[in-house]
Formats: sequence, C-alpha cells, structure tokens
Amino acid sequence: MKTDHLDLPPDLVNGMVPLVIENIRSGVAETTVPMLVTTPKLRLVKLIISPRGEEPFLVVGSSRKAIHYEIKIEIGGLEGMVAPLVGKAPPNIDLWIVGGQAPTFVREQGPLFEDGPIMTIELASPVWPDSPKAGS
Repeated sequence: MKTDHLDLPPDLVNGMVPLVIENIRSGVAETTVPMLVTTPKLRLVKLIISPRGEEPFLVVGSSRKAIHYEIKIEIGGLEGMVAPLVGKAPPNIDLWIVGGQAPTFVREQGPLFEDGPIMTIELASPVWPDSPKAGS
C-alpha cells in the first residue's frame, strides 16, 4: 500500500492500541508495531510495547490484577535522534489490561495528541490503591 509520501507496511496498526495489546501473547518481552500518526505531517512511527508487571485494583470491592504495559513511541531517522535533545521526544504511554480468555482494557495514561497533557482514561468502577505516574 502506498500514500503520496510513505510506504506503509502490511502490519500497520490502525490506532486502536488497546486492541493490539489485548492480543499480545503472555510472556512476550517486547512487541514492536508500526503506526501512522497524524502530527502536523503524516509520520510512520514504531510503538515498542513492553509488559511492566501486574498491578492490583478493585472492582466493586473485588480485588483484581491488571497487566501494566509501557508504550514507547520511536520516531526514527534524524528527527528521532534530535527530538530528545530538543525536548520533543513523545512521552511514554502506560496502559493496563486485565488478561485471561477475554482481555479487557481498564486504564491508560498518556497524551491524547502531540504536545498534549498527560491524561488518564479508565473504567468508572476500578479503584486503584495509588495513582502511578505515567512512564514509571
């Protein structure tokens, strides 16, 4: 598949990152997938997804555990080398999934758009013991 400026790989993710993470096999140390992002210009980046362990939370008083994933956005090329030096490297995104036969998204912390604030999106009913900081 080809656009005006980019060759798109066949394994390109569609932006529904929680669904991608829900389908990662347990025990995989790191998963890398390409994604097309719509910054001021179209850009092909790599998402490097790594599990960071399990964290407890409560749903209606019932204890559960979620798998914490960290997503690093790798810009690549010369821009990717310069971005951290000029304070423009995208922050990591943290995402929590309940595993099992029907994996389910429960929480995400990170920006929703380029240079946006760190936001938390989560199901309404979980109660977390302490709010971890994004990127920790």
